[in-house]
Amino acid sequence: MENNLKDLTIGLFAKAAGVNVETIRFYQRKGLLLEPDKPYGSIRRYGEADVTRVRFVKSAQRLGFSLDEVAELLRLDDGTHCEEASSLAEHKLQDVREKMADLARMESVLSELVCACHARQGNVSCPLIAALQGEKEPRSANAV
Repeated sequence: MENNLKDLTIGLFAKAAGVNVETIRFYQRKGLLLEPDKPYGSIRRYGEADVTRVRFVKSAQRLGFSLDEVAELLRLDDGTHCEEASSLAEHKLQDVREKMADLARMESVLSELVCACHARQGNVSCPLIAALQGEKEPRSANAV
């Protein structure tokens, strides 16, 4: 199918792009993908540029870009706005680093609580439940 990406029905287009038909329609409603004209008495047809655009959207989403951010990247896709695209990527990278730091804090607290649960030695109260109820805060309490 990769060699013949012209005059595709929406079903074949979705398959070629690796998404489902509802994703295509959703992207159209969001303005990420244009809806082709529908010739009288016929069906809409999609082409290679449409497949490429959907793949672009999916690739950007895999890197953590929101659909609004993807729309901005699509606006910059003529290749002459590298500085703006780079700025968007730098902001996304900072977001990713902040999320990674948050996840590391969460891992530390959860690891501490799991160890406390395993070492409770006859205590009636579960350390995890107690920490979540605010009865006893773990050392990294601000992460809970």
